[in-house]
Amino acid sequence: MFFVNDLSYYQNQIASLPSHSPLTKLDLFTNDFLLYTWNQLSLYYSPHNEWLNEGAKVVIVGITPGWTQMEIAYRTTRDLLIRGTPLIDVARQAKQAARFAGTMRNHLIQMLNQLELHRWLGLRSSEELFESDLLHTTSFIKYPLFVQGKNYTGHTPPLSKIPELHTFAMTSFVDELSRIMGKPLIIPLGKSVEAFLLEIVHQDRLDPDQCLWHFPHPSGANGNRTRQFAEHFQQYRDMLEAYFKKG
Repeated sequence: MFFVNDLSYYQNQIASLPSHSPLTKLDLFTNDFLLYTWNQLSLYYSPHNEWLNEGAKVVIVGITPGWTQMEIAYRTTRDLLIRGTPLIDVARQAKQAARFAGTMRNHLIQMLNQLELHRWLGLRSSEELFESDLLHTTSFIKYPLFVQGKNYTGHTPPLSKIPELHTFAMTSFVDELSRIMGKPLIIPLGKSVEAFLLEIVHQDRLDPDQCLWHFPHPSGANGNRTRQFAEHFQQYRDMLEAYFKKG
C-alpha cells in the first residue's frame, strides 16, 4: 500500500535538494521538513515510511528512524524523482534502501541467522529477507525524532511525558499494523519499543504470541546486545517454533 499524500506534498522540495552525496543535517534539518518541536525535540518528515507491505510475514519495529536512515531515504528519493520515477516506485525503493541501513542491518542479519528464522520462511539466509516481499520494517514513531540533533533512543525524555507525540505514534502505528494481513511475526528492537507493544497488548489490540520479546536493539552503541542475545537465545528459538507451528 502506498501513502501518496505526504510524499506528493514534499516531492518538489526533495527534488530540489543539493546534488552532493551524502546529504547533511544542514540540508535536511530545515523548516521545510520540520513536523513538530517540543523543548529540545524535533520531528522531521522522511520519505521512506510511505510504503506498506500488506502481505508481510515479518515486521521489524524500531523506535524511530535515525539520521542514517533519513539521509539515505532523502538521497534515494531525490535521485529517483529527478529521473522521473513514478511516486509509487519511489516510495518502495526508498523503503528498501533505507530500512535499518548500515551496521544495524548487519547485526540484525547475524542474529536472525543464528536463530535460523530464514529456514521457517523458506529462505537461504536472513539477508534475503531484506530483499524479499516477506518483510515490512517500520518504527513506532513513524518519522525521525531527534534530541538536540541526535537520534532519539526512547528514554530521554520518555515518550509518555509528551502526550501529543505519544498519541500520534500509538495511533499511526496501530493503524499501520492493522493494514497488514494475518498475524505477522513482530520483532521489537529494544526495550522502548517492547514497552509500547505491551501497551497495545494490554489494550487487546495485539496478540502477544506474535512478538519475539526481549530482542536486543542491534545498534552498535548497545553494549549489552551480545550478552542479552545469548541469555535469551533458547527463548527466542522456542518462541519462533511456537509461532510458526501455530500459524
